[in-house]
Amino acid sequence: MLGYRFGHFLDRPLLSLARCLNVNPNLITVTGFLVTSAAALVLSRDLFWGGVLILLGGCFDILDGVVARANNRSTAFGAFLDSVLDRYADSFLFLGLAWYFYQNSSISGVCISLMSMVGALLVSYTRARAEGLGRDCTVGIMERPERIVLLAFGAMSGWILPVLWLMAVLTHVTVMQRIWHVRKLLKT
Repeated sequence: MLGYRFGHFLDRPLLSLARCLNVNPNLITVTGFLVTSAAALVLSRDLFWGGVLILLGGCFDILDGVVARANNRSTAFGAFLDSVLDRYADSFLFLGLAWYFYQNSSISGVCISLMSMVGALLVSYTRARAEGLGRDCTVGIMERPERIVLLAFGAMSGWILPVLWLMAVLTHVTVMQRIWHVRKLLKT
């Protein structure tokens, strides 16, 4: 939802910075992935600082695309790499949270973290599968930008369990929205 409505709204404000960065956008993608992976490790011990690292990783995730577009360096491989590393990063974050809850003897926290991870992965899969069928599928209320913002907020505020419950429900609602959307598209 945020990605669809505000997908490239930071391109203009970050344009001059992006043009100054004479670096391969894939390097920025990998750096963001490493920061987010570090966030997953930190989350298992310290929610607040893990949340800060989630936001920092999200900044790299925004910047790689802006740098690619600003410097005419967008490639199909870059988009592919970004998508794959985003799935790994998402999985690592939810696994880090599951480990946090396991260490704190919260089986419900472990379960809801894993349910959220499955939902997040299926949100991405439904879009990729629809695009593989030649159909656009950016509908839904819980895409990656929303998940990143919510995870960071939940971790930094200490409200991670309610945020994960919300995310578990809304990611699966998003999957259903996408299934329904693709069904309608394929009926025509």
